[in-house]
Amino acid sequence: MKRSLKQRIEMGRKMGLTASAARTLARLKSPADVQDFVSSLKMNHEPGGDTCRSAAEVLKRGEAHCIEAAFVAAAALWMMGYPPLLMDMQAKGDHDHVICIFRERGHWGAISKSNHVWLRWRDPIYKTPRELALSYFHEYTKGRKKTLRNYSVPFDLRRYKDHEWVNSKEDCWDIAGALDEGRHYSLVTTAQAKKLRLRDMVEMKADKLTQYKKKRKKTA
Repeated sequence: MKRSLKQRIEMGRKMGLTASAARTLARLKSPADVQDFVSSLKMNHEPGGDTCRSAAEVLKRGEAHCIEAAFVAAAALWMMGYPPLLMDMQAKGDHDHVICIFRERGHWGAISKSNHVWLRWRDPIYKTPRELALSYFHEYTKGRKKTLRNYSVPFDLRRYKDHEWVNSKEDCWDIAGALDEGRHYSLVTTAQAKKLRLRDMVEMKADKLTQYKKKRKKTA
C-alpha cells in the first residue's frame, strides 16, 4: 500500500519521529529518493568509538554509516508502505555491511550507504535475495582479496518496537546483534573461495575514490 504525503507524515509521527524528521522522510517518494537522501548524509567515521544510532539520531546529527543509514531507509520505506527490511552481509577478515532491501514487481533492490564507489544502490532487478547479495560479491573487497562470504535472510524490523531502532536515543546494539546472529547463507564454497582471482591494480586504484574524506585528528 502506497501512502499519501499526509499519511506518511502521520506514520512517521506514530513511529516516534519529531514533526520535522517525519516531514523530511515523508518528502521522499520512492526508494531512489531514499537512496539519494542517505547518500547525501555525511559519513559517520565514528571518531569517538563504535556507534549504532537509531533513525531519529541519524536525522538529528546528519551523518551515518551503513547500518545507521539502513535504519533511516527502512523507516522511510515503511512510511511509504514497504516493509522495513534489512540484509546483513558477512565477510572474511573484513567488516560486515548492512543494506536496506525492498521488492518491486517481484524483484529485489537495495538502498546502501557506502563511502566508496562499490557497495551502493542496486536497482530492483534481482529475482532472489541471493542474486541481490551476489551483485556485491566482486566489489566487496579488502586489499586485493574478495571477502564477501554470507548473506542474511530478509530481516524484518516490524518484529521490534519503534523505540528499539526508530527513535531510540541509545545505540541500537540489540538490533545489530540480532541481525548478525540471524540465519545466514553461504555465497561461495570453501573450494571456490580458494580459487578466487585477486584484484588488479586498476581496481585497487579505484578504492582511493571516496565521497567523504575522513577528518584527520589534530595534533599538538
